Amino acid sequence: MSQRFELSSEAFEAIQNVDIERIANMDEASIRALLPCLVRMSLCAPLDVSQSWVEGRKQILRVLSGLEVVNSIVALLSVDFNALEQDARKELQMRHKLGETENLLTANIQHGLALEFERSDPARRLRLLISELLFISSQIKDTTDFVRRPCELFESEVYLEEVSDVLCIAQAELPSLLSIEKMAEAVLRVQYGPTLLCRLVANVPDSFFQVCRRLIVNGERQDEESYGGRRRTQTLRMLATMNPSQSLTIRALTVEQCKLPGLAVALSLDHNTTNQSDSRLSEVIGFVSGLLLGSNSAVRNWFAHFVRNGQKNKGESTSSILHALRTHLLEQLTSLCPSEEFHGNLPERQVVQASAVMRLYCSLKGIAGLKFSDEEAHQLLRLLSSHPPSTPSGIRFICLGLCMLIACPSLIRHFNQDDEAVVIQWLNWLVKEGSRFERESGISASFSEMLLLMASHFHSNQVHAIIDLVCSTLGMKIPIRPNSLARVRLLFMQEVFTEQVVTAHAVTVAVTPDLSGSISGYLPIHCVYNLLQSKAFAKHKVPIKDWIFKQICHSAPPLHSLFPPLLEAYVSSVVVSTQQFRIEPLTEREILSVYQTSNVSLLRASVCQEGGLRTEGKSGLTAQLLMLYYLLLYEDCVLSNMKILVMNNQRPQSYSNKLTSQMPIKYLLHEAQRQQPAYAGLYPSLLRLLATHYPHLCLVEDWLGEELTEEEMGVRKKRKMGGADGETGTAKCTPQRLQNALKHAVDDPSESLILLRHLCRLEPHHLMDFAEVLVASLPGQLEEGVPLQVTSLAVKLWRMLNTVMLRRLRVMTVNALVCTTPVVAFTEEDITLDPLIVLRCDLRVFRCPPILDIVMQMLTAYLAASRAFLTSHLQSSPSIIRRPEQGLTPLPTKPEREELKNALISAQESTAVQLLLEICLPFENEKKVESKLSALREVQCQVCSQLHQMFIIDPNLAKLIHFQGYPSELLPITVAGIPSMHICLDFIPELLSQPQTDKQIFAIELVSHLCLQFALPKSLSVARLAVNVMSTLLTVLPSEKLCQFFLPTLPSLVRICQAFPPMYEDVTSLLTQIGRMCISRMATVNSPMATGLDSSSAGLFMAKDRQCLPEHLNLRNSDRVLHMAVENTFRDIVKLAVVNKKVF
Repeated sequence: MSQRFELSSEAFEAIQNVDIERIANMDEASIRALLPCLVRMSLCAPLDVSQSWVEGRKQILRVLSGLEVVNSIVALLSVDFNALEQDARKELQMRHKLGETENLLTANIQHGLALEFERSDPARRLRLLISELLFISSQIKDTTDFVRRPCELFESEVYLEEVSDVLCIAQAELPSLLSIEKMAEAVLRVQYGPTLLCRLVANVPDSFFQVCRRLIVNGERQDEESYGGRRRTQTLRMLATMNPSQSLTIRALTVEQCKLPGLAVALSLDHNTTNQSDSRLSEVIGFVSGLLLGSNSAVRNWFAHFVRNGQKNKGESTSSILHALRTHLLEQLTSLCPSEEFHGNLPERQVVQASAVMRLYCSLKGIAGLKFSDEEAHQLLRLLSSHPPSTPSGIRFICLGLCMLIACPSLIRHFNQDDEAVVIQWLNWLVKEGSRFERESGISASFSEMLLLMASHFHSNQVHAIIDLVCSTLGMKIPIRPNSLARVRLLFMQEVFTEQVVTAHAVTVAVTPDLSGSISGYLPIHCVYNLLQSKAFAKHKVPIKDWIFKQICHSAPPLHSLFPPLLEAYVSSVVVSTQQFRIEPLTEREILSVYQTSNVSLLRASVCQEGGLRTEGKSGLTAQLLMLYYLLLYEDCVLSNMKILVMNNQRPQSYSNKLTSQMPIKYLLHEAQRQQPAYAGLYPSLLRLLATHYPHLCLVEDWLGEELTEEEMGVRKKRKMGGADGETGTAKCTPQRLQNALKHAVDDPSESLILLRHLCRLEPHHLMDFAEVLVASLPGQLEEGVPLQVTSLAVKLWRMLNTVMLRRLRVMTVNALVCTTPVVAFTEEDITLDPLIVLRCDLRVFRCPPILDIVMQMLTAYLAASRAFLTSHLQSSPSIIRRPEQGLTPLPTKPEREELKNALISAQESTAVQLLLEICLPFENEKKVESKLSALREVQCQVCSQLHQMFIIDPNLAKLIHFQGYPSELLPITVAGIPSMHICLDFIPELLSQPQTDKQIFAIELVSHLCLQFALPKSLSVARLAVNVMSTLLTVLPSEKLCQFFLPTLPSLVRICQAFPPMYEDVTSLLTQIGRMCISRMATVNSPMATGLDSSSAGLFMAKDRQCLPEHLNLRNSDRVLHMAVENTFRDIVKLAVVNKKVF
C-alpha cells in the first residue's frame, strides 16, 4: 500500500494535543487523514467559547479554505443524521427478523458497489457505508472466529480516502449506532481494514487505548498461528507506529492478557530500534528474560508456547517475528564476545550484560525449548570461554557459564575435537585461577567450590544433585535429561578432575571465615559434605579431621544449614567405614579447646595448665554448640551400630565421661533455646540427642524453673534501667565473706540476707565462684534457729547455679548432705549407678522443705540418668549368640537382658518411692503435734507432688508400690495428696485376688479411701467387689483369722457407705452375718454373752494407738471384740452414712 495513506506520528500527536500551530504548518498530505476531524472542529458549535479557541478555529478555517476536498466533507455534514439513524435501525430489525445472509441494500446494485458509491450523493454514500458495516458486524458471531469479509467498497484503493472520510463522519455523528469498538472489529475484517482503522482512530484520538484494548482482549493466544492473529498484530503495530509513546503500554497489555506474543516481541524490537544505544544492553533482553524468568507461570508458559510454535513453521521462519528476535539476540551476543576467537578477556563493563544474555539463552533453551543454531552455539561458546576480571560479577559470570554447560549439553555435542579442547582448556584455567579470584574479589564463595562440587557429584553419579545445583544457580527450573550429560561427565571425570584429585584438593581449600547462614553461594563446605557422603576420603586415604575442626571453629551465627548434615556425614564416616583406612575422630583436647572462651567453662584452668593446645578462630557459641552436637551424635552413632562393630571386631574410639562432665551442656542448650532463630536447624536435633542420652539434663521442672528465673531477671533489669531498683550500695561480696555470714546466720541473719539478695541479682554464670561455699553451707541451714528466708534464698541461688553448672553442683550437693561422710567422695558415676545415694542424707533434710525440694529434684535427675545409663550399657555391650560347640556358657538373649534391665529400674524406683513414703510418717516428737501448719505437713505435700509426677511417667510404678504395700496410716495422705491415685481403681481387683491376707486388707482400706476421694461409677463397682470379697472371706477364713481380718477392715465399710449410701444394704447384710457368727461361736464355748467386754478385751478394742495383734487375742476374746466392733460400725454408719432425718 502507498505510504500516502499512512498517518505520521507527528500529525497524530498534534491532533491528540490539539496543537493548532503544528497542524497549520503541515502540508496537505500530512493532514489529509485528519480532515474529517478538522472540518467538524471548524463547523460544529464548540463548547469552548474562549478567545484563544476562536482564534484557533479561524486558523483551522484558513488551512481548510485552500483544500478542495473539504467541500465533499462539508456536504457529508449537511445530511439529516436523525433520519439516517432511524432507517439504519429499521434495517437492523428487519435483518434480525429475516436472518438474511446478504445485504439487501447493496445486493441489487447492477454496476457494483464501488461505482454506485462514486455516483451517489453524500446521503446515499452514508447509507451504503453504514449498511455494509452493519452487515459485516452482524456476521461476526464470535470474535475469535476471524474470517475475512469480501466487500468491493473497501477493496479499491482509489476510493479509500473518500470511504475513510465517510467512515469518520458517520462514526462521529452516530456514535450510539456505530460504536468505535464495534467498528474496529468490523473494519479489521476487510482488505484495507488496518489503514481505515488507523485513520478512524486518528480522527477520534481519545479512543486510542480503548481500541487497542478491544483488539488485544479479543485476540488470539498465539498470533502467528492464524490469519486473525497476524491481522491484529499488523493493525496494532500500525497503531503503535502512529502513537509511539503508547507502544510499551500496548505491550504490557498483551502480557497481562497473555495474548498476541508476536506483537509483544515486535513492539519490543520496534521500540528498541527507535531508542537504540550502543552503551547499554538491548531492552529486548530484559523484556524476554522477565517473561521467562518471572514468577507468573501463565506468562512463562504462554511465551514458551510462542517459541515452540515459531520453530515449527519452517517455511515462514525467515519472515517470522521469532526469527527477527533470534537475529537481534544473536547481534547482541556477538557484540559482547571478545575480539579473540576463544579465551579472550571480557571487559568489566560487559560482565553483567554477558551474564544476563547467558541466562536468557539458558531460559530459552530450558523453558521454551529453543534449539540453538550453529552460529548461536559458536558465539555462546566464545562468550562462555572468555576470561572475566576477578570481581564478584566475574565470579558470577563463570558460575553461570559452568551451569550453562550442564543446562545446554548440545553446545558440546555439536563440537568437534578442537572445540572440546577449548572447553577443557577453559576448565583447567578455572582450576588454576580459582584461588586468585577468591583472594582478589574478597568474597568467600567462588567458582572453585562449584567446580569441586560438580566433579564430586559426577564421580558419585549423583546427576540429579548436579541438576538441582544448576537450577538453583541459574534461578530457573529447567528439565535436563541425565543421559544427555554423558559427554560433560567424561570431560569432568577423565580430562579435568579425577576422584583422587578432587578429594586431595578439597582438604587444601581454605575454610570459610565466619561461616554463617547469611553467606550465600557454593562454599568449600558443600564440596566436603558431598565427598563425605560418597566415602571418597576413606577410599583415597585423605584425612579430613583437621579441615572439619577448623571449619567448626570458624563458624558464626546464624548457623549455616549444611553444618548439621556435614557433622552427620563425618560421624558416619568415622564410625561406620567399609574401607581399610579409617577417618580419625576429633580428639578430646581439640573438643576441650573450643570451650576455653565459654562463660561457664569449668575446665579453663585445667586447659591452660596442659598447654600446647591448638585453637582456631574465636570458638564462640556456634562452635561450642556444633562440638556438643558432634559429641552427642558420635555417641549415638556408636551405640546404634555397636552390634555390627562388634561382629566385625571393630572398636571405635570412645570419649571419657570426664569429657562430658566438664562441658557446660546445660548452659549451651539454654543459649540455643534463647537464640532459636539463629540455630533453628540445630536445636531440635540437639534436644533430641540430649533427651535420649542425657535425660537428667532435660527435666521439665528445670525448664519451668529457668523460665521463671529469666522472667524475674528481666523485670529486675528493667527496674534497674528505669532507676526503680531498690538496691543499695554494698561492699564487694566474696566467697569468704559469704561463708562467714552464713556461719552466723542463727545469731545475726541480716548480713546473710543482704549478701544473698545481692547475689540473686547477678547473672548465673557470675555465681560460679560461690558454688562451693553455698553447697558447704547447706548442712548448716538445717540447724534450729536458721531463718526460713535465709534457707529459701540459698536454695534460690542453688537453682540459679543449676542452670550453668548442673552436673558438678549436684554431685557437690549430694556429698555435702550425706549423713555420714564417705572415705572417698561420691562421683557422678557412683550416684548414677545407685541413685538412692541421694536419700542417704541427714534426717533433718526431711523436715526442711526448701532443701528437700532440691533433694527430690536431684533424685528425679539421677533416676533418669540411671535409666539412660542402663540403656546405653545394653547397647554398648550387645549379646552375641554363642554356638554350643564352642563350649561357652550362652549369654542372655536381648529380650532377657531387656527384662533384667527393666526389673532393676523398677527396683530402684520402687525403693525410692518407699523411702519417700516413709518420710511422710511422723517422728516420735511429732506424734503429739496436732497443728496442720507444720514442716511435716509441707513435706507430705512435696512428697505427694513428687509421687504424682512419677506415677504419671510410669503408671506401672503405682501398681508395683501398692502391691508391695505401705503403712495404712499413709493412705489418707496419699489418696488426698496424689491426684493420679485414681489409676489404682484399675488394678484393685487384681490386688484383692492375692492370697496374702495383708494385701487384701490393704486393698479394702485403699478402696474405701478412693471412694471418698473419687466418687465415680467405677469406684462404686470396685466397692461392691470389695464387699463381696469380704462376704466370701467370712465363709472361708478360719475362725482364728476372722478377727485379724475384719477388725482393720470394718472402718472401711463406714467410709464406703459414706461415699455411696446405696451400699448400705449390702454392708448391713455383711455386718449381720459377722455378728451372728460371733454370737454362735461364743455360744459354742459355753460362755453366755456378757453385756460388755472384760477389761482386757475392752482395752484391746479401745486402744487407738496400737494394733490388735493375734497373740493378744484368744478365741473367746476375739469373738467378743469383733462383735463389739460390728456394733460400733453400725453406729458409725447410722451417724455418718444415713440421710439426715431433718428434711425440713
